[in-house]
Amino acid sequence: MADVGAFGGDAVDPTGARRYAAEWTQAVRRLGFVPLSAAETEQLLLAHTLQLAHVLLSGEPLTPATEAVGRALVEAHLTEPGVIDWSVRSLADRFPAQVLGGRAGPPGLGERIAAMQGALAAGFARALRDRTFTQQERIARSAWQARDTVEQALRDSEARFRAVFRGAAIGIGIAGVDGTIIDVNQSFADMLGYQIEELRRTNVAALFHADDAAGMWELYQELVEGKHDIARVEKRYYRKDGSTVWTDLAVSLIRYDDGRPRFTVAVVEDITERYELQQRLRFQALHDPLTGLPNRTLFFETLGRLVDSTVPPGRVGVCFLDLDGFKAINDGLGHDLGDRLLVTIARRLADCVAEQGYLVARMGGDEFVIVVDGGGVDDVIAVAELALAAVSAPVRVGDQQLVVSASVGIVDSDLTGTSVSALMKAADTTLYWAKADGRGRWAVYDPERSARDIARSALVAGLPVALDRGEFVLHYQPIVSLLDGRMLAVEALVRWRHPELGLIGPDQFIGLAEETGLIVRLGEWVLRQACQDARRWHIEFPEARLVVSVNLAARQADAPAIVDTVADALATSGLPAELLQLELTESAVMGSAEEPLRTLHRLAALGVRLAIDDFGTGYSNLAYLRRLPITCLKLAAPFVEGIRGDEPDTADHRDERIVDALVRLAHALELWVTAEAVETEAQAERLRALRCDTAQGRLFGPPEPADTIVNRLHGM
Repeated sequence: MADVGAFGGDAVDPTGARRYAAEWTQAVRRLGFVPLSAAETEQLLLAHTLQLAHVLLSGEPLTPATEAVGRALVEAHLTEPGVIDWSVRSLADRFPAQVLGGRAGPPGLGERIAAMQGALAAGFARALRDRTFTQQERIARSAWQARDTVEQALRDSEARFRAVFRGAAIGIGIAGVDGTIIDVNQSFADMLGYQIEELRRTNVAALFHADDAAGMWELYQELVEGKHDIARVEKRYYRKDGSTVWTDLAVSLIRYDDGRPRFTVAVVEDITERYELQQRLRFQALHDPLTGLPNRTLFFETLGRLVDSTVPPGRVGVCFLDLDGFKAINDGLGHDLGDRLLVTIARRLADCVAEQGYLVARMGGDEFVIVVDGGGVDDVIAVAELALAAVSAPVRVGDQQLVVSASVGIVDSDLTGTSVSALMKAADTTLYWAKADGRGRWAVYDPERSARDIARSALVAGLPVALDRGEFVLHYQPIVSLLDGRMLAVEALVRWRHPELGLIGPDQFIGLAEETGLIVRLGEWVLRQACQDARRWHIEFPEARLVVSVNLAARQADAPAIVDTVADALATSGLPAELLQLELTESAVMGSAEEPLRTLHRLAALGVRLAIDDFGTGYSNLAYLRRLPITCLKLAAPFVEGIRGDEPDTADHRDERIVDALVRLAHALELWVTAEAVETEAQAERLRALRCDTAQGRLFGPPEPADTIVNRLHGM
């Protein structure tokens, strides 16, 4: 007898285990023929009982050991259909109460018993299937190789096959090479919802699913032609009621002694539940859980198939859509309302292109994408406009009525020579353009604009490194007296000596430096370098009293440490404070806040000069102007450009009167006036007549390196 303690431990009731094994034995022997004696059967089933109890209570993995019990039942020839039915049901009905003696058992006992039931049935079914293959091969070989000499063995083998054939839990069918069904077992008939006699009058072709009939006939034909001895596929069958069942089908070819195909034997297992679970898992993996739209994974798979297609290449369009201001909705009204809004937008987008069959996917957050297969740029634009119209319609979410807009980046490309990553990079860039252009609109990808953006981005990335490497240089533009033509000052203008692009003017990088905040570091470098150059000029030409004028950006002027920075630059260079002029834009100093005014007074207290650059184009608060500690106004270039040397027209006359008024205003405030962008002698003469003090521009010299300024000082 089996040792109860060796398996179950303290939790197993030995008496209950033996009683359970006895009931199992009675059930097995009652259900059909058993090749073992009652005592042998009971001893075998007691061992299986204890093994199941051990696995259930030990916490070990259930599947291997439990499937082994199912296989052992088949190996012991306990193959009647009712055997596995009783065995599986009793695991839940009798096993815990008898074998565990009424004890509570470990946590999750119910789930482990359910898993054990499945594993036991699976082991039994797989063993039956394996045994069926073995038996059918044995029967075939015995029937046609030893027909005359082993008649009794043939009858025994046929009896065993019939027992397996009738009692198998999986479907078995036999058909002629023409596809006519010869016989099926009850499991096969039940699986398809027919009576056995109905199937014996049917051709297997009538059971094939329409979507795979051609492929199945091709496979079947290769089998009966002897190209294969066995074929295994997952396929669909029609049930009698018209529904579909998914199966795991294994078909074997049985031959005559001379090798000619005789008939086929099919073993069929119903895998519908497993297949549907796989499909649900795949759907979940490829679709957005919130909106139900395809997700980015399915989008990239679809776009990748289009790009990699071997058919003659065409065109593909991508509409990359992003909602405008969605974060404000999420933050202000809550994520639940935001999610409901996304669901509505997703449904509208899918509906607006449903007739065309275009793929609509959610990329994540409030980003959606539409793939336009074929057509041209006009078709993609039409889809984008449909999408914008669908999004812009008012949305009722709960008690809120929302009106949202979106921006769309459009890419239309020939599939030849492109890639998924290139398409999406272009779409992302174009979406940014649409946002920057004002939102609620679309923009089409432009390679030239993209190239400019890339170059701009390269300059942005290179700015910090250029500053560290000392790639910036200063050029100085003379500021001369209109009275006697003497050079009184120079304006420091920064240039970038790029290692690849050569000398770059400030119009290409100053704006980028302001956007990135690097203007503070760059401005400090300009200030210190200008002070050092001016100090050298002052030492060599002290009588010239040449003033260096340095521009301060608005962000630089707002920096808390600007006064200390200027003071340190003066102290480090040794430049007298009165020889430094700081130029600030009108918008940087004109305002109602008191802090800019205090900063200007602190700078003036250092002894430096202060000038307002481009005066007349900004805020121009004249009442505020008289409170500023400035020494100079620099007239904006447009006013100076309006003063021509020819007979003045209406526009020239108006500009001249504006300059006259500004000069008078500045002199009334005891300020020095400098005119910018002076290019002709006629302009200089008129400015002189208007009593403008100084001027700069091409007429008096372009911005030049420091050495050129030294040469001019030598000539004074």
